[in-house]
This record gives sequence, structure tokens and C-alpha cells, in this order.
Amino acid sequence: MDGVSTQIQARRIALTGHVQGVGFRPFVYRLAHRHGVSGWVQNQLGQVAVLAQGPAAALDLFARELIDQAPPLAAPRIVTDEWVTPTTLGEFCIRPSTADAQAHVFVPADQFACSECLTEITDPGERRYRYPFTNCTNCGPRYTLITALPYDRANTTMAGFPLCAACRAEYANPLDRRFHAEPIACPDCGPALSYRDGQRQIGGDSAAALRATGEALSAGQVVAVKGVGGYHLLCAAGSDAAVARLRAAKGRPAKPLAVMFPPAGADQLVAVRAAVALSPAEAAALVSPLRPIVLARRRSECTLSEQLAPGLAELGVFLPYSPLHQLILSDFGAPLVATSGNLSGEPVLTDNEEADRRLNLIADAFLHHDRPIQRPADDSVFRSSAGRPRPLRLGRGAAPLELSLPASVDEPVLALGGHMKGSIALAWGQRVVISPHIGEMDAPRSLGVMERLATDLQALYGVTARRLVCDAHPGYSTHRWARRSGLPVTTVPHHVAHASALAGEHDHPDPMLVFTWDGVGLGPDGALWGGETFLGRPGAWRRVVSMRPFYLPGGERAGREPWRSAAALCWATQRDCPVGPADTRLVRAAWQRRLNSPATSAVGRLFDAASALTLGIESVSYEGQGPMQLEALAAAGAEPVALPMCSADEGIRRVDWAPLLELLLDAGCSARERASVFHASLAHNVLAQARQLRSEHGLHRVGLTGGVFQNRLLVDTAAE
Repeated sequence: MDGVSTQIQARRIALTGHVQGVGFRPFVYRLAHRHGVSGWVQNQLGQVAVLAQGPAAALDLFARELIDQAPPLAAPRIVTDEWVTPTTLGEFCIRPSTADAQAHVFVPADQFACSECLTEITDPGERRYRYPFTNCTNCGPRYTLITALPYDRANTTMAGFPLCAACRAEYANPLDRRFHAEPIACPDCGPALSYRDGQRQIGGDSAAALRATGEALSAGQVVAVKGVGGYHLLCAAGSDAAVARLRAAKGRPAKPLAVMFPPAGADQLVAVRAAVALSPAEAAALVSPLRPIVLARRRSECTLSEQLAPGLAELGVFLPYSPLHQLILSDFGAPLVATSGNLSGEPVLTDNEEADRRLNLIADAFLHHDRPIQRPADDSVFRSSAGRPRPLRLGRGAAPLELSLPASVDEPVLALGGHMKGSIALAWGQRVVISPHIGEMDAPRSLGVMERLATDLQALYGVTARRLVCDAHPGYSTHRWARRSGLPVTTVPHHVAHASALAGEHDHPDPMLVFTWDGVGLGPDGALWGGETFLGRPGAWRRVVSMRPFYLPGGERAGREPWRSAAALCWATQRDCPVGPADTRLVRAAWQRRLNSPATSAVGRLFDAASALTLGIESVSYEGQGPMQLEALAAAGAEPVALPMCSADEGIRRVDWAPLLELLLDAGCSARERASVFHASLAHNVLAQARQLRSEHGLHRVGLTGGVFQNRLLVDTAAE
């Protein structure tokens, strides 16, 4: 090196992004020692500060590799990098975290078990052999055990487990992969499993508890297992009797059940591929760090229970993401149903005593552990459409999800989401953090969890919301909660929120066309919208197209009784409805007088009607059951029926669904043909609208949002 490059210089670097809970400080420590750099690294409430001193060339390489060679779970960004005056510094070290810097907090999501830790638990020579809470700097729980920030052990639910001498040595050793691993544990100092069923109770002996769990599952029983973000209900996925036992106990007669598969083969997916056909993108999603549930097409030769997803063509499949799940699966040796441990629609349970009490009539046995779960996180769910997997539900591994806003908000805002499949979002500056899925907000426990999570997120990020945003529907529990809060409240029409969320996620200065199709949501005119097309951008949307409205007999009951949507279409066109109760005279009389029969333009209710008229589905046990079964029956490539589009009041066009009714009532067509043409007709209507509006407004960006567009066939056909 020449004289300039060997001269000692110093740089102060501040990094933000995903830099906490991902092994970033130990990485910086090792990097500095590799390049002969002195100084320190320190957590400062969401930022990582680095003082690096050494030859200029070494500092340049060190700064570049801070980004280029960051740990796989990290996503650092350098926010400041300045030369400072060199001082006398010792060997590079990790300084204790500070909590007095301006907050730019990042709360890490829970991470799946890394290959090194999984290898450890299968090696009898390792001291963590078969230890279900094994983790290291690169893996393990984060979001579900952090109680405060900065992310240090004292600020996690592991604070109650003092490190033994061996773990303390690993934690302090810069060359060990558990260097500063905050959730570190071992059988001598960490959490333990306990088991109970109707005959026995095993406490403090993890090995015996695991054996008992395997025996119960092999006997066809349902076991409630406490995992990373809450409880799962497990049973043998290959046993009709076990699945039927779970369905009967949980009161879940038809809703699909997710299946967890033992990893097998070089890509871990041999067992999964025996049950479902995976696209390359679906396979990649399954083994990604998120470890989500992925919906994939069931193979005809699949030997698992036919009762896992009645009437559907797909299974929800996933791989184990914790050492505990890995051990249970390896002992059982076959796929297991792993569905949320909760009562229908509520958030997943996290507390041992509450799980004992609330799941007592569902589970035959319980596998608990004594590591507290600070906040629930259900599993993430992804489904492919238009060529890539897309989230249907954000949960463990994927949330909290942080996005950048296209513009700064004037004041911190807490948004409360809708009534179904609730989650919340906290925004300040140009940041927005979206919580994991909570549940259906009509359940009192869901509202309680939402309230605690709202308080929790604000405390973690050091932000106090000064305004609430909620759905405009006054009957929603989140709307009523917002009104009771005492804070200023902004209400947003349901479908405007859909359009703005999509536009914000794909920020672009040009106006766009957004189709918002779902079940029902309150429109500004008091009607129940759900088949709308918007033109513009957030804050300046104009509804330009809507489905022809019809009147729903029984109002909200139509969501659980699809025959009512079918009757609405038939009666509106002076036909008798071929499905439903034998005597509908009173219902029809009320409908004619518009008693409890609100107007709606919802495409979701058109799908309900189609499922009733095509498949004879008159009532359902879960939201979307009829449309999901209709999609499973349909095939791509059908010839569409054209849907007329004409001008209506207030300068919008109306799409007439009446030609679809002719199709759905045609007994000369098979159910498969009717389902296929129905899907093709709606997909081609998206195209027809887009072409018409492009010719008038010069638009070139189209978005699809709302629950109806979770339909893979509809989206794929429209996208083509």
C-alpha cells in the first residue's frame, strides 16, 4: 500500500432498515476483525451506529461489504457515512445498546430454524440434541417475544431464563454463531415442554412430552401444540377419522385445513410434491425464509384425507419452521394437519391456561411450553395468481410488514382495517407498519387483541397516533371502537380504501384504473358496493363503472346463505328461484317491499348466486365457500358471454349481469361448463371495461383488488 492508503482514518456510519434481530451486529464485528478495523458497533433504537478506524482502503472495503455481504435476513441501508477525526481506539467491540437516540425502530419478524440448528438437534453428540427451542443469531423467534426495543435479551420474553455458563460462553464468543443471539437457550437453562391429556401429566421433561405427543397423534387424537406465535391443532393428515374428529370438535365442517409436511430430499419438498403439483414459484415460496402456507393444486394420486379441503382442488401446504415442529414431524413420520389453535375467526391462542380452557372441548391432549408469547402471529398464507405467489394473509415470518409511503403523513395515524380478516397499520412520516392478521373483528376477543396490538405497536416504535382511520360502515366493531377512542377519526369508504391501498403499494404518478370487487362494503351513497371500477389516484378517485345493483333478501344473512343471492337475481328478472327453502313466500314478500333487502353491486354476491345455481350450495360454513368450490370446478379457456355496459345515473356505467343468469339457469349445460363460462365472462368484462376506459382516458395502468380477485382463475384469465 502507498502512504495515503495506510494512513489511519475514521468513519462514522449509521445504518437503518432490517438491522435488528437478524445477526447484524455480530456480522459487523466479524467483518471489522477480518479487515483489521478498530472501533465499535452499537444498537441505537432501530439504527445501528458504527465507528470504524483504519487505513482508508480497508475502510472503503469494510463499508462496501456492510451492504454487499450482510446476513441473509438483513436489509441494511446506509443513512449517513462521514469521515471523522481518528482517536485512540482498542479492538473492535459491540457496545451496549442505547435507548436515548431518536427512534427509527425496525421490529424483526420471526425467523425459521436455520439448517445449522436443525442439524444440531439431530446429532446425539450435540448438547442441544432434540432440544425444541434451539436457535442462533441467524434464526428463531423475534416479533413474538420482543417486549421492548432495542432488541436485547432483557427486552424479550427470554429474560426470565438466565443463561447457563455454556450458553453465556457462546453468547460472548465472536467466532460462535450464537454470538449475541438474544433468544439463545439450551436444555439446562431454557424453556421446556409439558404435556397433558385425560390420563397423565408430564411437566419439565421435554423428551417425555414429545414422546407422549407422538403417541397421541399416532392414536388418531387431536393435540393442541404451542408453537412460535400461538397454538396449532395437530392431527394425522392421512386419517379420515382423525380429520373428522378435528372437524367435529372444532365445528369446522368444510373450511380447508393446512397440512405440514416433513422435509425430505435435497430441496426438502419430496413429501410435498407427492401430494400437490408445485410451480417453481410455489416451490420457492415454500422454502423461503417466510415459510408460509402455500395453496397448491392437489394431485389426483394424493393419499391424504379427502376431507382436508372438501370440494376444492387445492391444499394449503407448508414446511416446519421451528425445531419443535421438526421434531414432532420426524417422530410421526408423515404429514400432519396444523390448523390455527383458536375458536372460529378469533386470533390464535397464545397463553397456556387460556388454551387449556378454550380448547378443552376440541383437543384430546396439550403440548405446552413455558416460553411466553408476547403477541400472537398466525401463519402467513400465499396463493399464486398472474405468475407469482401473493399473500392472502400476512402472519408469522411476513409481518410486521414495513412499507414506504409515497408521501409523508402530517401526523401519526393508526388505521383499523375492515370487519373481516382484520389487521391494523401504523403510519408516521413516510413509514407504515402493517400488523399480522388478527381475525374476524365481530369476536370480542379479536377486538381485545386488536386494542392490545395497537397499544403495543405504538410503544415498540415510539410513536403515538394522533388520528384514527376506519371503515365508514358504522356497524363495524372497529368503527365503533374508533368513535369511542376520543381521537379524531377519518372514515374511508371500503372500496376507496381498497383502491388506495393498491395504488400506494405500487406508487406511480400517473392515474390508474382499479377494479375493486369483493363481498359487500358500504359506499358513500349508503348502498352496499362490491363491483366498482375507480379512475384516478388516492384522494381523487372517481367511480366510473359499477355492476347493476340488486336487492339482497335478508341483508347480511345472504353471506352465509347463497340461495338468497340467487333468489335476488331470479326475482329481479321475474323468475322463480330453483334453489332455497321450499316456501320462500314471506321472504319474497319482504324483498318486494324492500324490507331488510339492501341494494348491492357486489361481484362476491354474484359468485354466491352462481355457486347456488350451479352447485346447489344453499348455505355455507365459512366465508367464500361457494365461490371457492365454483372456481375448483371451472376450467380455463371457456367462451365468454358478453355483459352489456350502459350509462346510468351520476355519470357512471352499469354492467348488466342478466346474461349470466341465462347461462346459470341453463339445464342443458353441465355444471363445469357453467362455472367455466361464468369465470370467463367476468374476466373478459374486466378487459372490456379497461379497453373502453383506455380509449376515453388514455390509461395504461390497471389494478385488481378485493376478495374476489383472490380467485386464481379469474385473475389469470383477466391478466392474459
